[in-house]
This record gives sequence, C-alpha cells and structure tokens, in this order.
Amino acid sequence: MIAVVIGSGIAEAIQAAVAHGADSVIAVDGKDYERYATEAYTHAFFTLVEKYAPTTILIGATNIGRDMGPRLACRLRTGLTADCTGLDVDAESGNVAWTRPAFGGNLMATILCPDTRPQIGTIRPGVFKRNEPDNTRKVPVIQEHIQVKEGLVRTRLLKQIQEAAGDSIDLENAEIIVSGGRGLGKAENFSYIRDLADALGGTVGASRAAVDAGWIPHAHQVGQTGKTVGPKIYIACGISGAIQHRAGMSSSDIIVAINKDADAPIFDIADFGIAGDLFEILPVLTQEARKIKASV
Repeated sequence: MIAVVIGSGIAEAIQAAVAHGADSVIAVDGKDYERYATEAYTHAFFTLVEKYAPTTILIGATNIGRDMGPRLACRLRTGLTADCTGLDVDAESGNVAWTRPAFGGNLMATILCPDTRPQIGTIRPGVFKRNEPDNTRKVPVIQEHIQVKEGLVRTRLLKQIQEAAGDSIDLENAEIIVSGGRGLGKAENFSYIRDLADALGGTVGASRAAVDAGWIPHAHQVGQTGKTVGPKIYIACGISGAIQHRAGMSSSDIIVAINKDADAPIFDIADFGIAGDLFEILPVLTQEARKIKASV
C-alpha cells in the first residue's frame, strides 16, 4: 500500500502514514499546497497517477476527499464509487467490490469498475480500524516536486472561521459511544445518554431520528447520512436499528442494544441486548459504571 501525502510542512503526516502501515509514501510538499484548493490538489494527484499508474485509488470520504475524488475520476476518465462502507477484492480479476448504501440507505449495493483503470472509491472515515502505530518502521519516502502553474487555482481563501464546538466531536476515533434515538422521546432525555457516556469515558452519538427532531446537533449523528464509526463498544439506546443506522456502526467490536421492543432490528446485530425501559436501565448502568470507575 502506497500512501500519498500532499501539503506544506507534512513531515508529521508522513510519519503517521508510515507508523500506521504504509509500505511506502509519495510526498508532495510545497507552499502551493499550504491550504487545500481543488485545482492544485487535483493537479498534483493527477500528475502522480499518470507517472505511477496505480490500479486502485482509495480516498477518504472527508470534505476534501468528496470534493477532489469526482474531479480526479473525471480527468482520468474512470469510475468512482462514493461513500463506501465496505471493500472486497477479486484476486483473479483485480476488481474491487465497492459496497455502499443505495436507494436512501434501504439496501447495500456492491459496485464494480471492470472496464477502466484506475478504480477509485471514497471510503467513509471509521470503516476500517486504524492499526496500532509502530514508530520504529522505516519505509521509502519518495519526494515529488509538482509546481502549480500560475492561473491554475481560480479560488482563494479570504477568511477562515473557527468551527463550532459541535463540529469538533470526534466520533470516528472514539473507543466508546453511547447513542440515543427516537425512544428517548425528547431532547431533555439525552441527559441519560450524556451521563452514561461520561461515566464510561465515552462520546455521545445519535440516530438520524433524534437529529431530525432537533434534540441534538448533526455532528453527533451516526449512520448513512452521519458518521461511520467502529468503536470498541457501541451502546444503542432507544434506536430501532434501521439499515441506515446500522451502515454507520455495524463494524463496532461490541454492540449493546437497549430497547423496549424485543423485536427491534438492532437486536439482530447486537452482541448483548436488553429488552426494557431505557429510563430504568440507563441510570442503573451509569451508577454501576461510576462505582467501578471510583474503585479503580
């Protein structure tokens, strides 16, 4: 696996790529790439693809990846599968089977790109678990110097506004997530979720239904139209388990479901399930978690 790192002053990013498993790194470092610009980054990536001719390109489905990926695919005259939640490879043909939610998340589609190369897909953050870093690894780092011609970049940053606190919630890297859904009934009842998350040292998540109801900001949403997560423990409280939500959390190591409906779909993928009133169950779990935390 070859990592591509583009930016200005990227030594730390290169080291992170190496520590997390890259077999080699291609680095494009320069003042032209100090801030992301669609034209500049696409130009750099396109130049690298023409030189190294990869068969497959994986791009993170971040704001930047979702912006650059389609433009790169169009320039290369190849296909792109967006927002993937799963990958598989046919060893014989080399085709990647890209899996992503389709038809409003009502089913999961598997897409192939057999006729053109490179194959390109944007992958949701949190789909794959990050390897434990090994800072002793040493791999080849290829420095490429790609200049941006004058006039290529047609936009420039005028002002940077500090992001709201809610936007900085790091669900993708959380080890424990406690999520609330429609079963909470109202915004005030998210206090039950926050209390348990605090007792466990976790992060608060939510289903789309809770977000659409205005009970909690979108930054907390887990699922097809939210964030894809893979924590060690995911606790779903009052969440029925529609496919749209499962697409965003099914790769969690341990899933705990709490729902008064014993037939809720969430129990189909849960490792542990509690069928009962969450307003009675959550305070008990929170109390026990605090006792254990205090005794350690």
